[in-house]
Amino acid sequence: MIETTIGFVAIFILAIIRVPLAFAMAFVGFGGLMYMRGFHPALASVAQVVYETGFAYTLSVIPLFILMGNFVAKAGLAHELFSAAYAFIGHIRGGLAHATIIACAGFGSICGSSVATAATMSKVAYPSMKRLGYGDSLSSGVLAAGGTLGIMLPPSTIMIIYGIITETHIGKLFAAGVLPGLLTALLLMGGITWMTVRDPQQAPAGKRATWPERWRALRGIWGVALLIVVVLGGIYGGWFTATEAAGFGAAGAFLFALARRRLTIKTTFEVLVESTRTTAMLFVLIIAAGIFANFVNFTTMPSDLQRWIMAMNLSPVMVVVAMMVVYVILGSVMEELTMILLTVPLFFPVILSLGLDPVWFGVLIVMVVQIGMISPPVGMNLFVLNALLPGVGLAKIFAGTWLLVAIMVFTLGILVAFPQISLLLPSLMR
Repeated sequence: MIETTIGFVAIFILAIIRVPLAFAMAFVGFGGLMYMRGFHPALASVAQVVYETGFAYTLSVIPLFILMGNFVAKAGLAHELFSAAYAFIGHIRGGLAHATIIACAGFGSICGSSVATAATMSKVAYPSMKRLGYGDSLSSGVLAAGGTLGIMLPPSTIMIIYGIITETHIGKLFAAGVLPGLLTALLLMGGITWMTVRDPQQAPAGKRATWPERWRALRGIWGVALLIVVVLGGIYGGWFTATEAAGFGAAGAFLFALARRRLTIKTTFEVLVESTRTTAMLFVLIIAAGIFANFVNFTTMPSDLQRWIMAMNLSPVMVVVAMMVVYVILGSVMEELTMILLTVPLFFPVILSLGLDPVWFGVLIVMVVQIGMISPPVGMNLFVLNALLPGVGLAKIFAGTWLLVAIMVFTLGILVAFPQISLLLPSLMR
């Protein structure tokens, strides 16, 4: 227990002095193993983690889904999604903000990244909101919160990482994220409605589109619908695995971008380089987390934590509530991927010992990450928007997110209280 505590403190100190997380976890994990087992056993453990991670077939799903998301972004599908949503609801007060949430949900369903969704939609939706007279706080808050849907709705990079480090079925995790993702989108739209009722000047109504214009806008999103049906329908129908689905999705996104003449030799090379960089970053983090997890598992921390929780005689739900409180607090001061890689190896054995469903817990983890992505002061989406929207100050972005953060916390409470929301679709899978 003491060794693990020292290890966590050491990682936080290294993070404070700006040592990259991967190096901090790998260094502390190797140092802890060397202290407890000796140099050669520690070296062998590190070598095994590197080898098993590098040759793990299931991990190939990561670069393939990243590649699919990057090709989709190049194909310009985000603009079509936004145009279609706006054509139907843009004429109501706050309709542009509602359309942004819907477009974020659609783009997130084929992107899998919160930051990429927020960044892409800020380029597509913010100019229209600015032109129509929307307030900067509302606009930036909607973009930040809508972007988080990219990691709840499948395919989700965070779900893939959670599934890999906990050995949970990725297809079932994807299925489990659908209803919570849609619920989050609906509640966010409810929050936007309340904000526009309170301050109508922040979100004026737009022009009503004719039905011919609406049908034309719908025709532009057939590529998105086709990718979702092929990728997610194939997984849920049991026709192919998540890795095979990622392959089909990446190939389909490439062909679609090619058919729309959005790819040149230069842009294709840029997509491949960006996908490689992102994949390399995630693999290094996963390897480092594996090294540190080996150290944690070798200590008595997991079993001590389980005994301590059992001795408190708390109900399983109360244990989960306590974990979620810890996660919400950590998410406001710590980068989200760091938080997951450090805490899941510690908390996951407790979840299993309580007999709780790991798929349900995975959805809760993703929901907490969503909250962390837009929680001041370190929410990643907030700083992405601050960089992409230079005319909007960070203070205005913070002001626009508080209500939406509260709505997401409320959504988290619903998902904790009603696990059936998360587990309904996985239970129907073959």
